Amino acid sequence: MLEKYPLCDHCLGRQFALLGFGVDNCERGKSVKMLLTMSAHEMALSEETSAKKRGISILKILAVRGSFKMALDLLKKIRRRVGKEERCFLCEGAFEKIQSIIDRVLESLKEYEFESFLVGIKLPPEIEEREDEFRAEFNIQYGESIKNEFSRVIGREISRRLNKTVDYMKPQIVVLINPFTKEVNLQVNSLFVAGRYRKLLQGIPQSKWICRKCRGKGCARCGWTGKMYPESVEELIAKPILEMTLGEGTSFHAAGREDRDARMLGRGRPFIIEVKRPKKRNVDLKELEKAINNYAKGKVKVLNLRFVDKEDVRKLKGMECAQKIYRVIVRFNREVTDEEIEKLEKELTGATIRQRTPTRVLHRRSDRMREKHIYETKIKRLSRNSIEMRISCQGGLYVKELVTGDNGRTDPSVSKIVGAAADPIKLDVLNVLTRR
Repeated sequence: MLEKYPLCDHCLGRQFALLGFGVDNCERGKSVKMLLTMSAHEMALSEETSAKKRGISILKILAVRGSFKMALDLLKKIRRRVGKEERCFLCEGAFEKIQSIIDRVLESLKEYEFESFLVGIKLPPEIEEREDEFRAEFNIQYGESIKNEFSRVIGREISRRLNKTVDYMKPQIVVLINPFTKEVNLQVNSLFVAGRYRKLLQGIPQSKWICRKCRGKGCARCGWTGKMYPESVEELIAKPILEMTLGEGTSFHAAGREDRDARMLGRGRPFIIEVKRPKKRNVDLKELEKAINNYAKGKVKVLNLRFVDKEDVRKLKGMECAQKIYRVIVRFNREVTDEEIEKLEKELTGATIRQRTPTRVLHRRSDRMREKHIYETKIKRLSRNSIEMRISCQGGLYVKELVTGDNGRTDPSVSKIVGAAADPIKLDVLNVLTRR
């Protein structure tokens, strides 16, 4: 190999990476060069002319193409001319600059809290192609790739100096390095905080609504805020979290959503907030809970905060059809009898409701038919023409349309069963039941 190509200690040793254990490739390379140097020195001391020439020739190869100091010193000692050292054919001297790369990585990590990390290496295509051709030429069977060695050597040093863990499955930060350009980029993986929220006031949407007219740029319609509503559950929760984690943004995930004019009571609705590129991860969740609830000022309250991971977001989305319990106050356009109330309670217990996408959300939802199940309905009279309904049902049921019928798009409906126009005056979500 060295007769044809100049190789540094790392790149020579890497060709034998799977042989032996307990030493790194740099040590392997040095050991190979040491054995070759000792053997060549013995030949150079021989009285046989051909052996002497061969020994001196090998020493020159090791000094020039192996950059091996012992070979260079021996040649000087026996007063032989030596050519200029050649740069490594495979890494182009990048392993010599590895310490400066590590220093740059450590500097970029200074402002982040993390416990686990992973190093990823990006190589120029010509470097990978050159190594592939080299391995094929010499039929390398026990080597490892240059990408693996860079990743392992840099990762080991970062772990040692920062006392952090290398995690191949779920690293909190991925350090992406190009050793040839010394470019360092950080992929800071998101922090996920789960909990439940109660929405205690009406008129607050779950998520931020961008103004449909200006698309968030600000216009007269939205009061130059870019938003349809001044605040949302998402924003009330996100602001204190961003302040404590120093993240760059958030994404809000929840097990379904309530209408803007409905409250979310009881044990609250499960949610996960994803904090993007957080600088702080060691957050006291009790303090965070208190900060959010103080900031929300009685509009929203969070509870049971805990750290989760990305996989839990997928599970949360699967809970959108979980069983929900609603309380809705219904007012009719006439007096309703006890018999009509009894009939309504009976027909809406164990019922399957067929709903086309409600007229009020057709602008943002596809027009299709849905079937949702009602497990139980309990009704209490409030006045001659108003009742309170408690409905335990499958998630995704549009309760307002269950009351009004939405001009026949929901069937059966409260209005159709009673035979009178019905209006949902007040709607609360009392519970979101999740399977454990």
